[in-house]
Amino acid sequence: MAIRKNLGRLLKGNAYPGRGIIVGMSSDGKKAMFAYFIMGRSENSRNRVFREYGDELRTEPFDESKVSDPSLIIYSPVKVVGREIIVTNGDQTDSIEEAMKADICFRRALMKRTFEPDAPLYTPRISAVLHLGKKASEYSYELSILKCADGKGKRTSRQFFLYEAMRGTAHFLHTYQRDGNPPASFAGEPICVKIGNDIRAFADEIWDNLNEDNKISLYCRAIDLKTGDTASVLLNKYRK
Repeated sequence: MAIRKNLGRLLKGNAYPGRGIIVGMSSDGKKAMFAYFIMGRSENSRNRVFREYGDELRTEPFDESKVSDPSLIIYSPVKVVGREIIVTNGDQTDSIEEAMKADICFRRALMKRTFEPDAPLYTPRISAVLHLGKKASEYSYELSILKCADGKGKRTSRQFFLYEAMRGTAHFLHTYQRDGNPPASFAGEPICVKIGNDIRAFADEIWDNLNEDNKISLYCRAIDLKTGDTASVLLNKYRK
């Protein structure tokens, strides 16, 4: 088993991981849990809030008068298709949703997608899907990162990771290795981290350790693997 790292310490030591997805299973084995956070350095990136619409999560402008380019900052990070939950950092959520409704798998859905067209950053597209199954023992999840392979925006590296859920264990994938100009893309496998049972404590550990200047919004959800009941925590730095 991989060594499970402390999530709070990882976040505390990185001023700009960018956008991040964390997916796993509670330590009591009863809940699927995930989190998605966004950070920003530019005024356009920081001008956002999360808002829930039923099972769906959307990003919205905090101040519509300041939106300079909505194409890469306004999207649905979370959608649900049956017993599967999609979590991403861009409009590839829609590509995955459409594919799943047509019985096309997560991987195939992303084969025609690339990193974001925001040179010189070439921000990776990170995605996850939670396969809840009919029993707790069937719960698994996948993570993916699509990133620039040549530094010139001409070639894409597509990496996919499939995990069978384990108690108290999650995997953390984020867009940037660290702060920089431009920041380097995430490298390697998703990071194995420890998680507990309480969704609020999970959210607090993330939010309290994200860089105060750069953090924007956080969303966490827990799903009871037996009943399907959900609980969520939504935190926005800026409030409407």
